[in-house]
This record gives sequence, structure tokens and C-alpha cells, in this order.
Amino acid sequence: MRILIIEDNRELALSVQKGLEREKFLVDLAFSGLEGEEKAYVNNYDAILLDLNLPDKDGLSILNFLRDSNIGTPIIITTARDEIEERAKGLDFGADDYLVKPFELLELVARIRAVIRRFHGRTSPHIQINQLMIDPVKRFVRYGETEVVLKPKEFDILLCIAQQHPAVVSTEMIAEHVYDENFDPFSSVLRVHIARLKKQLAQASGKELLKTIRAKGYQLCE
Repeated sequence: MRILIIEDNRELALSVQKGLEREKFLVDLAFSGLEGEEKAYVNNYDAILLDLNLPDKDGLSILNFLRDSNIGTPIIITTARDEIEERAKGLDFGADDYLVKPFELLELVARIRAVIRRFHGRTSPHIQINQLMIDPVKRFVRYGETEVVLKPKEFDILLCIAQQHPAVVSTEMIAEHVYDENFDPFSSVLRVHIARLKKQLAQASGKELLKTIRAKGYQLCE
């Protein structure tokens, strides 16, 4: 899952980035409000961590702009402002959660996963599609009683597609959520990962679970 951190404190941003990457998140950084606003508007993220005290544009103004622009990405405000009025204002402006600094990485990760679950209309930490079970926390996949062994990027692709089930997921959407901003969309890397993912799912289930929908993308057909 791909996360954007909008935070002008470079030391803190880099520390959080390192911690989230250990949890297998992809993380983009923006050290100013305007840079963060542009990235949040242009790219598709699974969640955004937004500081309020930014030097060039206040975080609440960014939040208001994104919601007015129909950007529905889950946003967690991360700030030193701990007054009840500030928390209420942030949530009323459209934030999905509010976390006061300093915070523990363990809690931040849990909150990120929770807002993403809610965004996709799920309450369970697992994704269950008939016999296919995906555990985003343990990064574990099972079909019936058979474990599906996947490489990290293959798991990320499956998770991206499963979160949108039963919709068809385009190549562009997968690339935006599974790879960072330096990914070359014209490379063959994504096709290679999807080919192996299809093979592993077929071996575990005995049928074609992941189908290519011509000119549209990919769909889980379980």
C-alpha cells in the first residue's frame, strides 16, 4: 500500500518513512504543503499523513482543498496540536483520523490499516472472497486450506485487486498503488509479477482466479 507523508520536519518524516517501509508500505515524502498538495492531487494513495503546521500552506487548508476536489483518500492528521477544538475541526474538515505527536509507530500503523479498511467498506482485518483469504497484516494468503506463497510485490498486487473486488482494476491503478513514484510504467516488471501471481493462484485453487479483462485490467473471479 502506498502512503504519502506531508511533513516539514525532515528528521521525523524520514524516521516514519523508515518505520512504515519495514511494515512493507511504499512511502512518498513531501516536505512542504504545496508539494504535498500537488502529490496528493496527482497521485493515487492508499492513505495520507498530514501535518498541520506547515510553513507555506496550513494543513487544514490542504485538507479542505483535497476534499473540495473530491479526493477521497483516507487522511490522518499528525500534529502537535492537541486541543479538542483542533481535533474537532480537523475531523469536521474531512480527516479520517487525528493522531497527536509524539506517537508510537505501532499505533500509527494500526490506524493506517484501520482507515484503509473503512475506506474499502471492510470491518474485518482479513479480506475473504469465497475460499480466498488475504491477511494484509501478516501478509499471508490462503485458498481453502492451501497456502499461496507469494513474493512481496505479488502480494501487493493481489491486495490491490482484492480491495476493489468485484471491480476490474486497471494496470494504471495497480502501478500507482504498488510501486513508488520512480516506477517506469513502460517496463515489463508489472506484467512479470502478474503472470507469476496468476500461476500461484491457479496452482492453489485448480482454476483461473485472476483473469485479464482485455483493454480494461484484471479481476478476481472467485
